Amino acid sequence: MIDASKSIEACAAYYGDESEAMKDYLIAGEKKALSLKNRGPIAFEEDGSLSKSIRDAYSKYGFFIFEGALNKDELEDIKVDLEDLRSKFPTGPESSVNSKGEPAMNAESKSLTLLWSKPLGDPLGGTELANGRHQIKMFEPEAEEDAPSAVPLILLGSLQFSDACLRTYAHPDLLKVAESINGKDFTPFNEALFIKEPGIGAAVSWHQDGVTHWESENFDEEIHGFNFMAQVYGSTAVNGVWVVPGTHKDGKIDIKKLVSETGSERLEDAVPIVCNPGDVVICNRQILHGSFPNCGFEPRVTVNFGFHKRSSVIGTQGGGIHSEAQVFDDKIIERRARAIGYAIEARKQKYPSEKSYLYAPLNKSKKSFEWNDAARKDLRDYNLEDLSI
Repeated sequence: MIDASKSIEACAAYYGDESEAMKDYLIAGEKKALSLKNRGPIAFEEDGSLSKSIRDAYSKYGFFIFEGALNKDELEDIKVDLEDLRSKFPTGPESSVNSKGEPAMNAESKSLTLLWSKPLGDPLGGTELANGRHQIKMFEPEAEEDAPSAVPLILLGSLQFSDACLRTYAHPDLLKVAESINGKDFTPFNEALFIKEPGIGAAVSWHQDGVTHWESENFDEEIHGFNFMAQVYGSTAVNGVWVVPGTHKDGKIDIKKLVSETGSERLEDAVPIVCNPGDVVICNRQILHGSFPNCGFEPRVTVNFGFHKRSSVIGTQGGGIHSEAQVFDDKIIERRARAIGYAIEARKQKYPSEKSYLYAPLNKSKKSFEWNDAARKDLRDYNLEDLSI
């Protein structure tokens, strides 16, 4: 695992009178995280279903770490692509050009793409954004004087901007996991890049994902789906996502009350998701989770993509966070699922000897896909159709 000891020291120093408490919390959290029995390679049973031991651990904790899911070649492919993509970012939240004065990668986007923050800030906490699910604001340390005025935190609709992310989206073993958990007719959800640069990366306040089904008579631990979180550089107690294991089964949590009872944002039962580069986390969207500002020395970039059960989506009025709050019907779902078809074909071009995943709904519809410039054009602003529940 990454040695984050220097980052833990550096991070704690930002917390003033609470520095020792923060240091102890980070160290204890890392130790607790590594003691959990919820990591290992992707494995399947003889019938093709996800390994029972993995399934059980995922159900118990609400997350599981697939170690080494992305090999070195794929990881390098992503890194190269992301470096190129970063050069095309706008120079700031109000800009439409990159550092070379050229049109930025999202200059013509109709959909929301980049979410910005002040360095080490918490742009969502304590606001009404995302239906107010980020109920409390995290501590916002003062960044160094030479820090930029704004930093990117989340890139939405990432598949239209990164061929490497699109290819990873079609990773056959990960899609087999999605099928095993959500059924062969699983649906897409949303894709994003989470960017936590060292010394400036913003926080994401404690929250639970999901909007639509908390009061459903069919509520269960998987009704709001899950996210895969592929780690490009790894993640630590300082820059990584923290979760409270098991809370995906608890229903809607009063986070303000929990933080008040705890006495701080350092929730007692929380653990960081500690990963090496190439590890992919499957994380239940209902689990209580968040991240502290990245006051350390290691970067984190997470290639994030999620999936739902079709039964959770069909006929449902969307949550209105990632897309317009419309009722999702067969036509909308099929249209959004074209991203899976394009991704499978894009991956075939890069890895022709690999056995591709067969996505049942698209095979049933007998639609054919090609990955070319016309497909790239068709994916523009595809995230306006995210299946947000």
